[in-house]
Amino acid sequence: MDKQIIKSIIGEGHQEIRDICLVERPVNFEDQMNYVLIGIRRAGKSYLMLQDIQCHIQQGKMSVEDCLYIRFEDERLSDMKASELGILLDCYKEMFGDRHPYIYLDEIQNVEGWETFARRLADQKYRVMVTGSNAKMLSKEMSTTLGGRYIPKKIFPFSYCEYLQYHGIKIGKNWQYTPEIRIEAARRFDDYFYLGGLSEIFPLKYKREWINALYQKIILGDIVARHKIRGDRTIRLLGRKLAENVMQPTAISRLQHIIKSSGDNISLPTLKDYLAYMEECYLIFSVSNFVSPISEQETIKKRYFTDNGLLNNLLFQGETKLLENLCAITLIRRYPSDDEPRVFYYNRNIEVDFYIPEDRLAVQAAYDINDHITREREVGALVSLNKTFPLQSAYIITRDQEETITIGNMVIHVIPIWKWLLL
Repeated sequence: MDKQIIKSIIGEGHQEIRDICLVERPVNFEDQMNYVLIGIRRAGKSYLMLQDIQCHIQQGKMSVEDCLYIRFEDERLSDMKASELGILLDCYKEMFGDRHPYIYLDEIQNVEGWETFARRLADQKYRVMVTGSNAKMLSKEMSTTLGGRYIPKKIFPFSYCEYLQYHGIKIGKNWQYTPEIRIEAARRFDDYFYLGGLSEIFPLKYKREWINALYQKIILGDIVARHKIRGDRTIRLLGRKLAENVMQPTAISRLQHIIKSSGDNISLPTLKDYLAYMEECYLIFSVSNFVSPISEQETIKKRYFTDNGLLNNLLFQGETKLLENLCAITLIRRYPSDDEPRVFYYNRNIEVDFYIPEDRLAVQAAYDINDHITREREVGALVSLNKTFPLQSAYIITRDQEETITIGNMVIHVIPIWKWLLL
């Protein structure tokens, strides 16, 4: 590996740190801990890495030159091997002397075997932060290699509160009693609802084109190329069918039938692999039925997209799907899990969209409940669930409606989604 190229990359990284202007996200990192940040492409992992650097500089804990910041998506590093990673430190020390830098390695999963280098850095008492766009970075095998020296942290696209903050609207403790903020929070919601929370699109004029390009990058780069899939037609078809069925509990065998009926032949093992690839790169995530046997929890699931903009890219007039998808994203953010799931749906005689047993919380997603049949169905499902598993909180999340429904001792809060996102 050419040292002059690496030194140029180090210098360019320092210039990026000096030039970039950030809106602070509410994510804190301990000074003495090492981190693995994972999540979908463009969720903001690099953003938070740069935020951590700037925070240390502003607090006087280091200067720009005390930082070794490398982006492995740089095409000049595309052929770098794990055995060459030590050259990064050699080049840094040739440039800045025998310092002990803070080390930031962005999208390092592009280098196979990176984890042994990361462990060595931790053993040598460097403070290290790495990012990646593949869930295998949190696999048991990877954790064994890293030896508990790194804290994993999942990074999601911007929440609606962060989206508003980006646009200069601060949501304080009693924001709903300030008319200007309340009106602005409701007014700006449509863009977030349809286009999602990937912050790079916020200042762009042609947002949909950017979202489509990102989707193609995920499908072609993170799935087709990485896993050496021959042709992309079937994986593209699967993405569209998952979008169309985003609200429905769907068995893998039914997905296979849907794919086959569209003219593509696919085996169950291959379909399982494709779904796993989509989850590994954080394009989708899944939710299981709380009352299903363990075997069914693994095969019959609701599957959602990690960002509404990516889902909307595959839909036409999909408002009801987008509303439930955004509810799913929000609950997964609020109840993060590395091992045991915390967010479920409930389906036994009645269906409740989301059930969080630890908080005895149930959430229904309904675009509106003006229709008598819809209202009875959504309310009745929550009442029935409450009889089996007594609830502490129950919500019906709508697009615009707000009211409180009391049935006996049970209170159901009907609330517009934009307001619920800010609770």
